[in-house]
Amino acid sequence: MPVSRQQRFPQARASVRAARQFAGDALAEWGVSERRDDIRLCVSELAANAVLHGVPEGREFCVRLSLDEGVLWIEVRDSGPGRPVAERVGPEAQRGRGLWLVTTLADEFHIRGEGVGKSARAGFKTLSG
Repeated sequence: MPVSRQQRFPQARASVRAARQFAGDALAEWGVSERRDDIRLCVSELAANAVLHGVPEGREFCVRLSLDEGVLWIEVRDSGPGRPVAERVGPEAQRGRGLWLVTTLADEFHIRGEGVGKSARAGFKTLSG
């Protein structure tokens, strides 16, 4: 039976840590232990992108996790303009690795335009849940 949890977070740097904790709590509740660190890292990276680049001033972003038939999905939705691009940056770059890490760690990754804003979605094949 599919399960899901979602939570909204304000546009604040502390929301990245809160989103990671939210994901960790959901994974523990569902008994998902494998790939836990990868999943939490990807939630952090997608939440950081939302905070830094996607959420307009005074708005929130939403993190949704769902587990269905052995696939754990992370979805981070914001209402800002633009479409993020995963790029590999050089070793001297101090930023810009987040989406590249997500695409490397996740089994699937998609950006979908919404009526307002966009959703970044990453899937992880898992045996738990």
